[in-house]
Amino acid sequence: MRVGERKVTITVIAEEAGVSVPTVSRVLNGRSDVSPQTRARIEALLQQHGYQRRASRKRDSAGLIDLVFNDLDSPWAVEIIRGVEDVAHAAALGTVVSAVHRHSGATRKWLENLRTRASDGVILVLSTLQPAHEAELRRLNVPTVVIDPAGGPALDVPTIGATNWAGGMAATQHLISLGHRRIGHITGPPALLCSRARLDGYRAALDAAGIPIDDALIRPGDFYHESGFKGAGELMDLRKPPTAIFAASDQMALGVYEGLRQRGLRVPDDVSVVGFDDLPEARWSSPPLTTVRQPLTEMGMLAARTVLRLARGEQPDSPRVELATDLVVRDSSEHVK
Repeated sequence: MRVGERKVTITVIAEEAGVSVPTVSRVLNGRSDVSPQTRARIEALLQQHGYQRRASRKRDSAGLIDLVFNDLDSPWAVEIIRGVEDVAHAAALGTVVSAVHRHSGATRKWLENLRTRASDGVILVLSTLQPAHEAELRRLNVPTVVIDPAGGPALDVPTIGATNWAGGMAATQHLISLGHRRIGHITGPPALLCSRARLDGYRAALDAAGIPIDDALIRPGDFYHESGFKGAGELMDLRKPPTAIFAASDQMALGVYEGLRQRGLRVPDDVSVVGFDDLPEARWSSPPLTTVRQPLTEMGMLAARTVLRLARGEQPDSPRVELATDLVVRDSSEHVK
């Protein structure tokens, strides 16, 4: 149907598309929270009626990408930085790396700096972001992408993740294939989506194999060495200890190594161990660690490419991308004795 003599406004477009005015506005502003079918219908009507978008000032390049972590004391942060740096360097951009979790007011200060110096885009690797900080980031209207190996804030922005559930299932299925039936699991922080997904994958593998889930074999962790060490001790103190342990991070798996060593137990002769991440030290541990490879460098690269697309006014192919995880079998896992 033609609009006739009516002035072509977004209200008219919304009426013909059968959607709300805010939905049309989201399409015009390049927002990602519109289904592909609805977006295509609205774009077709905009073109059909020759709707003239209001001219917007082209964003000047600041020559910088902001990369923001909770902390920088984890080896996987280095892998993400490496990926972002590769893409930024190719685009002749600098990278500003910030850590905001352990310093009072650090997030507020970072936002203040962002407001004064500008940025071509922001990549967040955060587990939480306060609502006031989310609102300020939206107000600044800086292209933003979330990398979520450790979860992510609830901003309506593209996210880059990994197949944590499939990885947790693959790790557990590998141990089951080696004949293990009592398999311990040391989780990541329960508030993080990736931790819960890895735990769910562990549970799903046991269930698929007809192995009853024993909650005593599940111990809380925080992705760091100390919690792996502690969890291993608690698991081996059980009346029926596990013959294998799947730790939800490589750092915790290496903590498990030490916990077992101090009890006179050997990996994998006495207990098989599997980690998650495939950090560089996994290959060089003794014995080399079987683990689930999370493509951290590739996640950083994809996040940087996505934020640069947003800065050019382009939209990503999908608002949510999960890169595949892969099981890397080394010497820390073997058939149950």
